[in-house]
Amino acid sequence: MPFSDFLVAEQSAIFYCILKGKLKMKKTVFEGMATALITPITENGIDYEAFGKLIDWQIEEGIGGLVVCGTTGEGSTLTDEEHKEAIAYAVKRANKRVPIIAGTGSNDTAYALELTKFACEAGVDAVLVVTPYYNKATQNGLIKLFTQIADESTVPVILYDVPSRTGVALEPKTVAVLAEHPNICAIKAACGNISKIAEIAALCGDKIDIYSGNDDQVVPIMSLGGKGCISVLSNLLPKESSLMCKKFFEGDTKGSLKMQLEYLPLISALFSEVNPIPVKAAMAKMGFCEDYLRLPLTSMEDAHKEVLFTEMRKVGINI
Repeated sequence: MPFSDFLVAEQSAIFYCILKGKLKMKKTVFEGMATALITPITENGIDYEAFGKLIDWQIEEGIGGLVVCGTTGEGSTLTDEEHKEAIAYAVKRANKRVPIIAGTGSNDTAYALELTKFACEAGVDAVLVVTPYYNKATQNGLIKLFTQIADESTVPVILYDVPSRTGVALEPKTVAVLAEHPNICAIKAACGNISKIAEIAALCGDKIDIYSGNDDQVVPIMSLGGKGCISVLSNLLPKESSLMCKKFFEGDTKGSLKMQLEYLPLISALFSEVNPIPVKAAMAKMGFCEDYLRLPLTSMEDAHKEVLFTEMRKVGINI
């Protein structure tokens, strides 16, 4: 089927779903900072006592939302049972205090659909769906994939574009097509390309919310109309990183920019090795979890740890 015919067919199907009341109109899931939360793990599995304390602390510090079982949450090495249990636990622990967004993407479409349906039934506020990794996809394939997941989901869907990890990118014109779906509400833009993100903003307007997926680009993306960030930094500094967004939205753009630049050395240290290796080391140093990761990830190298801990102290983290 030609791409133009496919698009017409998809839009007709979406309009039919709206008329039948099968899909709700899209809404903003959160504004400001949502933490891409680590999953405290030990040799015996998920440490739910630590997980609960971490969720409570994040909420008490004023975070705008929590993303569980994403990249930072090591969703790719959780067992199917652990993945589902962690999602259900986070929903119950948060108890509607902040939106819970579940990572439900996979390179296995059937499993992504299964996880998405489970997360919806568990009571999440949105799902975060990454582009399929390893097997990749064409742009036409991505449209079909995300449309199918969005059709099945009963909560808003956030697209996740992180080509450095998946090997496939969501192109701006593809995002514009997907933005027409009433259940696709946002994109986590972790491509690192500001020009590409500007093109998404220009093509989509208010049909889709844009969240930075990179902590060093929060203010630049908000200046393009972005709603905030899905953040690794906010694992360590939920109150302060939320304030950076708050200042921007209240008109104190200089104050927001000052905070963005102040935290750049710490952000750099948090990505000196593959995420979530550094943030796990940082959170362990703060007493929130063990510094334990599942292979193929390993603990942070000592030289990098020292730089990370030095930068943490510089911004006032007591370790």
